Amino acid sequence: MRLTLADLEVGDTAIIDSFDVEELPMKLIEMGCLPGNEVGLLQLAPYRDPLYLNISGAHLAIRRETAKRIFVQKKGE
Repeated sequence: MRLTLADLEVGDTAIIDSFDVEELPMKLIEMGCLPGNEVGLLQLAPYRDPLYLNISGAHLAIRRETAKRIFVQKKGE
């Protein structure tokens, strides 16, 4: 099973591995959500949705449904 952004816990950092460009909003790609970039999970809203992320210095919130489409690799693994 591949790890996604939705699988991270608060405080985890990972490297974006891949995603389907057609399933991801262009706005996220423009904000730095690209393969090879570092992402950290900063905070979860109530009911664990949305996720508050730091992607290469940019802070943004995304829905859990979108986070499930972004595959990552935890740092140090």
